[in-house]
Amino acid sequence: MIERSDEDDVAVLRLAHGPVNALDAELCEAVTAAFRALVTDPARAVVLTGSGKAFSAGADLRRYLAEGEPYVRRFVPALDELFRSVFELGKPVVAAVNGHAIAGGCVLAACADVTLMAEGRGRIGVPELAVGVPFPRVAMEVLRHAVGDVAARRMMLGAQTYPTGQAQALGIVDEVLPADDLLGAAVDRARTMATAVPPDTFALTKAQLRRDACVRMDGHADEAEAVMALWARRVADGWTARYLDSVTHR
Repeated sequence: MIERSDEDDVAVLRLAHGPVNALDAELCEAVTAAFRALVTDPARAVVLTGSGKAFSAGADLRRYLAEGEPYVRRFVPALDELFRSVFELGKPVVAAVNGHAIAGGCVLAACADVTLMAEGRGRIGVPELAVGVPFPRVAMEVLRHAVGDVAARRMMLGAQTYPTGQAQALGIVDEVLPADDLLGAAVDRARTMATAVPPDTFALTKAQLRRDACVRMDGHADEAEAVMALWARRVADGWTARYLDSVTHR
């Protein structure tokens, strides 16, 4: 599910899970474990990228529809833990978005300190509301931290995906690069962030910048049940199945 290579002191983690790196419970748990291990790993910085033509197309909707509420109650908490493990790592994290980054894939990219995206036809955005499901609080706070309240509101309520230029204008992408240059540039950026500042100073500053978002993540535990109930309802009422059919038969 995850391939790791090391460029000297930079760990490169590559999602390698099916044709579009769809997020399922097992992939979320595997990435979480990898990032938790990086806390004490010798690597000084991390690059997170995808394989094939996608960074990640978001939740595996077919699995979600097939397994229903029992799966929802495993998957949504696993998704929260995935985002937090990346968002809270006290080392530089650069996302090298090699293609589509949709829904949870977009949020995962937004967890990074810097998000670079390849030129081309890849799109990025959060169409969760069109899918019919609400945002878990962790995902919402990641987006607010990444792009600010106004852009996050527009992205979430607009439920669209964006080409690279619009994504950069919104702030969800920091820089757009030729596809052949993407990974090398991401490794260079991660290494520079790790070596230009003492690591303990970087870790504390990153924690300070993200503290308010983390406090808000912890302050809305009452929402979790409502979020999972609506995810389960969308299986029962057919909304998400109709959405999936509409996007796969365009």
